[in-house]
Amino acid sequence: MSHTFRVDLRGIIDLLSHHLYSSPRVYVRELLQNAVDAITARRELDPACPAGVTITCGRTLTITDTGVGLTEQEVHELLSTLGRTSKRDELGFARDGFLGQFGVGMLSCFLVASSVTVVTRSARGGPGVRWEADSSGNYTVSAVDGDVPVGTTVVLTASRGNEHWLEADVVGPLVKDYGDLLPAAVTLDGAVVTRGERPWDDEDADLSAYCEQVMGFTPFEAIPIEVEAAGLTGVAFVLPSGVHPGTRQTHRVYLKRMLVGDNVEGLLPDWAYFVRCVVDASSVRPTASRESLYQDEMLMAVREELGEQIRDWLIRLDAIEPRRAGELLAAHHLGIKSLARSDDEMLRLVERWLPFETTDGPVPLRQFKRKHGAILYIPDVDEFHQLAPVAAAQGLGLVNAGYAYDLELLNRLGALDGPSVARRVAPSELLAALADPEPDVEAALRLRLSEGAAALDRHDCDAVVRDFDPVSLPALLITNAEQQRKLDTEQTAEETTDPLWAELLGQLTAGSSSSRAEQLVLNCRNPLVQRLARLTDPALVELTLESLYVHAVLQARRAMRPKDTAALNRSFLELLDRAVGGK
Repeated sequence: MSHTFRVDLRGIIDLLSHHLYSSPRVYVRELLQNAVDAITARRELDPACPAGVTITCGRTLTITDTGVGLTEQEVHELLSTLGRTSKRDELGFARDGFLGQFGVGMLSCFLVASSVTVVTRSARGGPGVRWEADSSGNYTVSAVDGDVPVGTTVVLTASRGNEHWLEADVVGPLVKDYGDLLPAAVTLDGAVVTRGERPWDDEDADLSAYCEQVMGFTPFEAIPIEVEAAGLTGVAFVLPSGVHPGTRQTHRVYLKRMLVGDNVEGLLPDWAYFVRCVVDASSVRPTASRESLYQDEMLMAVREELGEQIRDWLIRLDAIEPRRAGELLAAHHLGIKSLARSDDEMLRLVERWLPFETTDGPVPLRQFKRKHGAILYIPDVDEFHQLAPVAAAQGLGLVNAGYAYDLELLNRLGALDGPSVARRVAPSELLAALADPEPDVEAALRLRLSEGAAALDRHDCDAVVRDFDPVSLPALLITNAEQQRKLDTEQTAEETTDPLWAELLGQLTAGSSSSRAEQLVLNCRNPLVQRLARLTDPALVELTLESLYVHAVLQARRAMRPKDTAALNRSFLELLDRAVGGK
């Protein structure tokens, strides 16, 4: 024997309120949606029919539309059968011109109402029909005596504790929010509360003022956008100032002129986090709650197309108003950089306008290239800050490529224009640019270095003597990255208790270069280094060299190893002891 499922309406309402809809406020949207669908259906029968929705608030909420109305059979099919989307299709309420698709909208009224009464008369003929239902799941259907106008009237009686949801000061803003762009005029207590037109359809509309009204900011630019395949039109508003890239990218989305939500995500590519859109579409799919968009192929295509339109606008702005383009890049550089990683035209825009940190200060790459002939860059922020003063003093230009996306962009620039235009510079190249000292000074310093060699041997460091500016810098630490990785691997192998892991690490370091991991470049122009050359106490020479090494480590902002910390403490205390009259 077959059986039919029984439905607990109270359970369904609880499900809607706690898991499908974010708030009871959606009941207003569902009522407006049903009313506009009914008007759309009647216009197919009679294009000259009136198109209006009237709402009155009091002890009850009443909404009346001039739509197509329902016959008694349609009342049973549409109002009393949960989720009957197939029957909606048969009756013509799921075609492209209609807002409703899921067949559960009327149930949302029970989120705030204890009972719902519908009085309706069909434009296709027949008497008026009354449908009355309560939140327990009971309903009655009866004929209405007397003359009933074509259309539908819905009356809601509030449930206990929800009376405020039917009051005019709550209903009014909700109607304005959801139905502002609906093609049918909506009147609340005698006053029209909806706009009825999309602002971007009016060539003379002040879109900046509209953005201030609905988005809360004055835009840098209002960009018309359109995706024909999705029936989408609207405006993309560029934020006037920078925002964090992790900020939620939310947009105001209408579906067939009914608001889906003002915090809808996923409409634009991630790089366009500095743009907020207001759009109306006809062919994107909402989720069942109609408060967000379904992530399908259509939405992916919309996202890609809108990204292309914003990109094209950026390129046009650069060509027509280059100064404003520079202002935009300064405010939203991370998003533009992100796009430039895969887009040659945007890379050229970044190259021309976006300031990078350099030894000449913040300047665009193209300006830097004109001065120095090539873009030499360092991919580490701390290494750049250590080497920049020395490089600048020698007239060598360097670019800091240690910030987000910078290294990728400079690599792409080198790939497009050739390695002679943009390439990574090794610290050893800077060392080669430093001048050799006078022979007598170099000879004296090398003698001292041989006497204090043990101090630098403890840190796997060689000493080099050079003559360079700035004079105030006594020593510069240059790291051999490859050798440093070898030392770190050897240290890990020594510390591990797993013989297999230790053997593998040993194989990785086998055959590596035997050169030292670091070089301490002593500046013979510095007074302290000059005094070092004249020292006669070997112990003091060793102490001075170790102190200069630790100072250079701190200048390089390199992570301190345990032996570096021990050397810092030891050299400081011994120097302090000598200063106060010790040995």
